[in-house]
Amino acid sequence: MSSKSVINEINITPLTDIFLVLLIIMMVVAPMLEYPGISLAVPSIGPDQETTEEPKTMTVWVDKDGAYYWKDVASENRVDVMTLARRLRESKEEAKDGLVIQVNPEATHESMTRVMDLGQQAGIDKMAVSASAPESEWES
Repeated sequence: MSSKSVINEINITPLTDIFLVLLIIMMVVAPMLEYPGISLAVPSIGPDQETTEEPKTMTVWVDKDGAYYWKDVASENRVDVMTLARRLRESKEEAKDGLVIQVNPEATHESMTRVMDLGQQAGIDKMAVSASAPESEWES
C-alpha cells in the first residue's frame, strides 16, 4: 500500500487575496460616489421662442489676468473675491435667471471655477459660462 494522504482542506489564501483587492477598490471608489458635482443642463435644439421680458441675470467678467468685474445696470467695476461673494449673495433674489460668467479665453481655469464656486456657495442654481470679448470692448 502506498502512503499518500488526501488533503481535505480548502486553501482560502487566494480567496482572501481577492477579497482584499475588492475592499481596496471599494475604499478608493466610495469617496468619488459621494461627490455631487455640478448639474449641467444641456440645451435642446428646437424652434426659437421669442420673449418680451429682459432676463434678470447677474454678470461677472473674468479677464485674462484673473481680475473680476461686476456688471451693474449703470456701470461695471472691478471687484475682489470677497466683494464678489457678498454681491452674489445680495443680488441672488433680484436676479432670478441666474449668473452669467463671461470669461476671457486667455483666463485661467481657476479664475472661472472660483466664480462658479462662489455662486454655488451663494445658493445660485442657474449658471452660464461664455467666452467674452476683449477688455477694450467692455468699456464701449
